[in-house]
Amino acid sequence: MDQRVETPAPAAPLTHADIRSILIGVMTAMFLAALDQTIVATAMPTIGRELGDVTHLPWIVTAYLLASTAVTPLYGKLADIHGRRVVMLSGIAVFIVGSVACAVAPSLWVLVVARFVQGMGGGGLIALAQTIVADMVPPKERGRYQVYFASVFMSSSLLGPVLGGVMAEKLHWSAIFWINIPLGFFAFWMANGALKRLPRHERPHKLDVLGALLMTAGTMSLLLALSWGGTAYPWRSWPIAALLCGTLALWSLFALRVRTTPEPLIPLDIMSNPVVRMGTVAAGFGMGTFIGLTIYLPLYFETVMGLSASNSGLGLLPLTCGTVLGATSSGRALTRLTHYKRVPMVGLFVAMCGAALLSIFSGQIPLVPFCILLAVVSLGLGTVLPVATVSIQNAVKPHQLGTATAVANFFRQIGGALIVALFGAIVLGGVGTGTGAMLSPEALRLGTVDRATMVTLFHYVFGAATLGFALALFFLARMQELPLRGRATEAAHAVAE
Repeated sequence: MDQRVETPAPAAPLTHADIRSILIGVMTAMFLAALDQTIVATAMPTIGRELGDVTHLPWIVTAYLLASTAVTPLYGKLADIHGRRVVMLSGIAVFIVGSVACAVAPSLWVLVVARFVQGMGGGGLIALAQTIVADMVPPKERGRYQVYFASVFMSSSLLGPVLGGVMAEKLHWSAIFWINIPLGFFAFWMANGALKRLPRHERPHKLDVLGALLMTAGTMSLLLALSWGGTAYPWRSWPIAALLCGTLALWSLFALRVRTTPEPLIPLDIMSNPVVRMGTVAAGFGMGTFIGLTIYLPLYFETVMGLSASNSGLGLLPLTCGTVLGATSSGRALTRLTHYKRVPMVGLFVAMCGAALLSIFSGQIPLVPFCILLAVVSLGLGTVLPVATVSIQNAVKPHQLGTATAVANFFRQIGGALIVALFGAIVLGGVGTGTGAMLSPEALRLGTVDRATMVTLFHYVFGAATLGFALALFFLARMQELPLRGRATEAAHAVAE
């Protein structure tokens, strides 16, 4: 049993100016990480032409995804060991270095390596930002701050594709990476001073290096299988089978390591905590379904509704904006309601009904009613995220906040990758066409697939989204509703007793 004592929190409370300074800093850091997941997409054709390699362009996205997902749990653990400030500032610094390397990359493969470095810096920034807010604000008041995080994701989703296209066309593709330098230094400067006054909960234990390597390798193997399956290789090919078998073996070894080592990367009491487990799975299904819809809905707008590529991006506005309104409503409910789960449960039920209508009437709903339904789905989904995050943080000890928050974000990303792969299998596999014929990504990009086929395929896509929301509702209903205490330490001590 660990007999070490937590470092006591400072006596002087944070002032409103301190909280504002820290919040601006961490939101800027979050914006950096979120923006780089969206800004590259529209610049990729230009990058491929200028670097003379179009074939391997997807690696620009894959490298960032691999690194950022794999290191997320490491950031949480390191923050619990060494403190939030040093880990947050280190992540921003690595992200800046990776951005500079991306901007000056002379070839595509150098750019891919630089994107991997950039992902290693950006991977933990979102989870760390949520952890830092948890250190500053008691659970009872924390929900309202999740609204700011939802706003960051919405703004990055809206600005990223526009900035990427404009900069690549009007300036140079490297500008999409140079823009990170002033933003990164601003985030570093804003957070550096104020973060020194955060309450301290870290403990001087050791990092489980072997466990970290096993988890990282297992994650990368899984993400590669999901990224290549159905696109680079058929799902039944030996490379995909080898990656999936490797994933299973690596995660089995990681599970064994967690059970046998004195200080595992993810402590057993976090993994076995029912609130953490149910909250993470619920948010994973909800957020994963949302990510899947944002990726494949533009294809629906183009092939079924006949919109242009630029207008199909605008069609996503109801889906992205509604989450902020949903997060606002449930964030406020956290501060006022004893049974705070009721709002997201109603929201998920509404999202499930909206997705079911999209499935039943696929291809028959005009554009305006379709966008209204998307807004309803998004509004319902948005209510889940603040409640899930705050509930998980409220259920663990103060020195485990970083690990628990990072683990929750990690499995949400994995859930998103799995559901995106499922949606891709439905669309590219031609499910429901009656012929079993595979649809090529090239045919989809060129718009040569007939409308009737796509209507049928999206009937199944929206049906899968309905199932995803239903599963999120099921696991949220099973999550224990612990009282949200007025102070973070009180809530954690109540859990420990």
